[in-house]
Amino acid sequence: MRWSHGSVADLLTGRNNSMGLLRPCLSIAVLVAHARILGFDRAEFGHSFTHGQTDLGKWAVYGFFILSGILVTRSGARLPLGRFLWHRALRLLPGLWVCLFLTAFLAAPLVYWRVHGTLDGFLGHSHGPLEYLRSNWRVALHQLDVSDAMADAVQAGLAHDGGINGALWSLYSEVFCYLGIAVLAVTGVLTRARRVVLVGALVLGWLVIRQAGSGRFWAGPQDSSYPQYFFIPLFGSLNPGWIIYLGFAFALGAVIEMYKERIAVSDALGIMSLLVLLAGARYGYLFVVGLPAFAYLLVWLAVRLPAPFRRIGARHDYSYGIYIYGFVCQQVLLVYGFARWGLIPYLAACLALTTVLAVLSWHCVERPAMRLKDVWKPGPTPTQTKPADQPGPTTPPGSWARQQHPPSDSSLATDPDTVSARQSQV
Repeated sequence: MRWSHGSVADLLTGRNNSMGLLRPCLSIAVLVAHARILGFDRAEFGHSFTHGQTDLGKWAVYGFFILSGILVTRSGARLPLGRFLWHRALRLLPGLWVCLFLTAFLAAPLVYWRVHGTLDGFLGHSHGPLEYLRSNWRVALHQLDVSDAMADAVQAGLAHDGGINGALWSLYSEVFCYLGIAVLAVTGVLTRARRVVLVGALVLGWLVIRQAGSGRFWAGPQDSSYPQYFFIPLFGSLNPGWIIYLGFAFALGAVIEMYKERIAVSDALGIMSLLVLLAGARYGYLFVVGLPAFAYLLVWLAVRLPAPFRRIGARHDYSYGIYIYGFVCQQVLLVYGFARWGLIPYLAACLALTTVLAVLSWHCVERPAMRLKDVWKPGPTPTQTKPADQPGPTTPPGSWARQQHPPSDSSLATDPDTVSARQSQV
């Protein structure tokens, strides 16, 4: 069509896109949103504009899930099950475990010392650092504080939130989405029955619509009429509302990947998706109409942003580190009085410290961990497979480009799979 630049299959391939820019932008958006509520006990940016439907930080998380749905589905379609799970574990867990360790044995003692002037009682506390690691190493966040350090800081008037690293709350939903892709991959859905992915997205969308259609014009996951929690072995008590809403965002990305040859990249549709997103945010039904619009907007931006933006994040991706370290850095700096200078200086200090830790996490933990992907190679050698119900030639559109620039893989960050250290991407 005249108004189309081509399909997503042709244009969103390899590293020739701006996803490396979008991911850190989303991470920074989470940090910016938290600065207002953590530092000054005010509503996060965007809360009033959306009439409480969401805020800037949570909406950025939805963006992460959309991008992850695209890239992780791509990985699941081309890798054997064992190798897929191995790569996902390497991408998510080492960085998280180091973050938990530093939170328990560096950040929490700093807060505890600031409040009490001593570390007496810190290690022997019933909810001390070892218990924090034991409770949270399986991704689900079950212990929010360490030795009541932040709770005591709140009582002392030094902080407003009793969690020391609350940003980790979304990771268990991410793992659920990975497991869903693993099931679709091992059953052959991703390569032979992609309509099942579309049906799954429609079911999740119906659950979201059902929530909004129950008379709750501004309904979101926080207003879910579904059971507040249910118990799953290993994970513990989980919130089904958040799993449904974030799962819907992930499923939208998966559908885009499965039907990429049928989705046109159009400037007109990109601008329209932005307008629909803003209208949903302001006037209601954001998750019904705004979330699908947001999914298309992210894809459009990844393809249509000017070429220089594509170099950002092409070799080093700090977005995951920014995400997992931002909250704890903000809490520590708040307890030590950095917010007294105002929002902008406090935010700048938080961003600087978080960026340092994110860079160290990438170079010292995340990238070295991903190099281990070739140490163990469960399953046969991966091959590129075309879904059976996907029309087109034997060689899929853009396949030559994917051979020259293999596609990337994401878990709130990029995951190199075929060549280490971001030289090539899965």
